[in-house]
Parts: sequence; structure tokens; C-alpha cells
Amino acid sequence: MDEAERILRDFRRIAVVGLSDNPGRPSYGVASYLRDHGYAILPVNPSLRSWRGSPAYPDLASVPPPIEVVNVFRKSEAVSSVVDQALAVGARAIWLQEGVIDDDAERRARSAGLLVVSDRCMLKEHRARLENRR
Repeated sequence: MDEAERILRDFRRIAVVGLSDNPGRPSYGVASYLRDHGYAILPVNPSLRSWRGSPAYPDLASVPPPIEVVNVFRKSEAVSSVVDQALAVGARAIWLQEGVIDDDAERRARSAGLLVVSDRCMLKEHRARLENRR
């Protein structure tokens, strides 16, 4: 079983860093899909007060624990800082969306025991697993 499958199967609380309240943005679509499939979405964006009726948080340290997965919709340059925050709050996994890559930060996260998925879409991975079960 790969790390993506383990994350999707074993974890339900997902902090989405960089979540937008604009329905046209990929982060909104992915988070909405995941919420509709039973995952608890914890919006992380200092510009938002709420997202689809849920409170939004300015950073990972402000999110009520536990945080199981940190799903990152930020530029690759921001990943190192997000990984530091994820480690500080005791997250169990980091998921970097398509186009988001930071080899050094990924190595640090893995060395600390986190599951790591990079440059892949959580929605696409979940949908593919659902289709494979049919």
C-alpha cells in the first residue's frame, strides 16, 4: 500500500493550507469534494474567517488538534515553513498538491515519521481508488 492510499484510508482530519473561498480555485474544489466524502476539512488561510460554514484558522498552530493531514495549496517556496508548522503541531502526514514540490522539506517530514505525498492531487487519488473498487 502506498502512502497516498494509507493517508486516504486511515486519516479523516485534513488541514488545508491555502484554502480559498473562491469556488473557481482548485483548493476550493478539492476541499469541497473531500468534505462531501466524509473528511473533516480544517481551513487554514489568514485571509478567511470561515469557509463553507466552518471556522478558518490563520495558521496550523491555531487549528484545534488533532491535525492528521496537512494538505498544501501553496507555492513550493512555502513548503519548508508549512512542514515546520506541521511537525510542531504533531501532524501525521503531509500532502503536497500537484505542482507543489520541496525535496528537502519532504525528506525532513519523512525523517520525522510523517507520511508524505508530493505533486499529486488528493481528489484525483481518492476518485481513482473509488473507481478501482467498482
